[in-house]
Amino acid sequence: MSAALKGQVALVTGAARGIGYAIAERLASEGAKLALADTDGAALAEAAQRLGGVPTTTGDLAKEDVAGAAVERAVTAHGTLDILINNAGGGIIKPFLEHTPETLRATIDRNLWTALWCTWHALPIMRAKGYGRVVNIGADSVRNGLWDHAAYNAAKGGVHALTTGLAREFALDGITINTVAPCAVNTPQMEAVVKRDPKLAQKFVSVIPLGRPAEMAEVASMVSYLASREASFVTGQVISVNGGSTML
Repeated sequence: MSAALKGQVALVTGAARGIGYAIAERLASEGAKLALADTDGAALAEAAQRLGGVPTTTGDLAKEDVAGAAVERAVTAHGTLDILINNAGGGIIKPFLEHTPETLRATIDRNLWTALWCTWHALPIMRAKGYGRVVNIGADSVRNGLWDHAAYNAAKGGVHALTTGLAREFALDGITINTVAPCAVNTPQMEAVVKRDPKLAQKFVSVIPLGRPAEMAEVASMVSYLASREASFVTGQVISVNGGSTML
């Protein structure tokens, strides 16, 4: 790997496992100084240890004070914040009418409010220094209307919309804001779907021309690029890493 992010400070949310951990690992390999956040304290501590003992924040990032604490922890540990990766999420995937008020709220909270509050706390720091990179994790299902994803798409669609609005608002502050939108990805969650309902899992893959889910490293690669100085003229974009499941 290169040292494209050497000296940069990155906060990665939802980093205890899966895509979030893969992103953190990739950014570290590029030289970034990390801070991690997640709801699962035990798994987060293990992830932080594997990455060299980086600072962590445990809690529900859909709560404004927890999101603020995560940003503050990164700044306290490393002196600043250059990169925010809004990966925290996790959909409750089921037919819309099988949702309850609780599962609908949880889906919106996990995927939209986490990104909104973390970004709200991070942007003043980035604006003051005239530099920043915000990379959100969205969803290709927003574009292709995947089965059982309506509520999840409502949340991730909000993230996509937040991206474009903030990108224009902060364009002259040296801050770029983009979203990476994966299709099905080989994560522990995807493995659980395969075991629980293999026919549904196959439907999710059936819309992908490459005929397979993405690997976590393939998603992390795009995130790493957008987090770098090299991506200085890319902002307000929702970039799919999707094996062709949507095009253009």
